[in-house]
Amino acid sequence: MLSTLTHTALPDQAKLQAICKAVAVLDALNSPEYEYRYYSYNKDWAEGEEVFEMQDGEGDQMLILFRAQGCVINGYAFEYEETDKRQLTRGLPDVFDEFIFGEPVNSIGTTFCIWYTPKDKWQIGQLEIDEDGSENFLDIFDGNPQTYIDWASEYYDEDQEKPAPSLEAVTSVYQGKTLIKELALAIVPHVEDWQQLEKDLQEIGYPYDFS
Repeated sequence: MLSTLTHTALPDQAKLQAICKAVAVLDALNSPEYEYRYYSYNKDWAEGEEVFEMQDGEGDQMLILFRAQGCVINGYAFEYEETDKRQLTRGLPDVFDEFIFGEPVNSIGTTFCIWYTPKDKWQIGQLEIDEDGSENFLDIFDGNPQTYIDWASEYYDEDQEKPAPSLEAVTSVYQGKTLIKELALAIVPHVEDWQQLEKDLQEIGYPYDFS
């Protein structure tokens, strides 16, 4: 189980970024309405910065900033008490300060923070408690397509007649293969608005060909 206590087991930046884009694509298919989407990705967050976001609509939220110099994960689990943010971020490279101490992260809150640089790999600050809810956020990054399928089957279970996505199709997205219509329809039985899906994929920065 991935958490702050097992942070060194997280995939490196390139693999993490690929997983983030994959689950954002899968959620764009499963949840066409952006406001209800659990996972999203914006390749044009700011100049030289890309951001992955998780929000459950009930208070839990996670943002991951990707830069050339590395990446940083900010998580907020509303059921867990916030501790001293300066302690959680002790040793944080200066390049991440504006993101972690600015908006919107400052308003969201921080219950855990993990960062990665090519030189030092995954690092954390000083933990004041052993439980911070991070395992509920980080397990999706294990690189196993079945993990997303199991999560989505439970999260989107209000549609009982919706078939589970093909493991082969989800694996193809995890591998970064170009999304064609046949592949999309192996993940969800129907795509209502292909143009909107194109816009979503452009925002994510994921290859597609619907011709």
